[in-house]
Amino acid sequence: MEIRIFVTGGTFDKEYDMINGQLYFNETHLPEMLRLGRCTLNVDVRTLMMIDSLEMTDADRQLIISQCKNCDEDHIIITHGTDTMEVTALQLQQSHINKTIVITGALIPYKFGSSDGFFNLGSAMAFVQTLPKGVYIAMNGRYFRAGSVHKNKKTGYFEDTNETYS
Repeated sequence: MEIRIFVTGGTFDKEYDMINGQLYFNETHLPEMLRLGRCTLNVDVRTLMMIDSLEMTDADRQLIISQCKNCDEDHIIITHGTDTMEVTALQLQQSHINKTIVITGALIPYKFGSSDGFFNLGSAMAFVQTLPKGVYIAMNGRYFRAGSVHKNKKTGYFEDTNETYS
């Protein structure tokens, strides 16, 4: 099984400029993360864009959809900013792509050393190999179907919109 990883940016790949006190993009950290995680899977990493998901346009999402449709692999991971990954997931689902697509991200940049990105990437790698065809978001050790998930901006966790809480 070959897995295609599409990089779109997001907090996952941000770095910190100590001089200006700002986050910025340089290059993706995915190859380093896969190496440090001792990944032995057949993985092809492609960078589509390096942007904050709040800046993602409909044209950017159409590029992601097109790349997913046209790549040879049936198992795809997309690294994405957490603020709008729900939107991208829903648009991918509505495109009826007959593949397993898992979108993941991070709330803390990988380069900070305490990032949830490493854990989320590992979870996405496992989920993309085992889930049936469809579009999912993998965050916090869980997976969620596209269209039934939202980011709780008060807690920073993703929640299933179909679950009832007591």
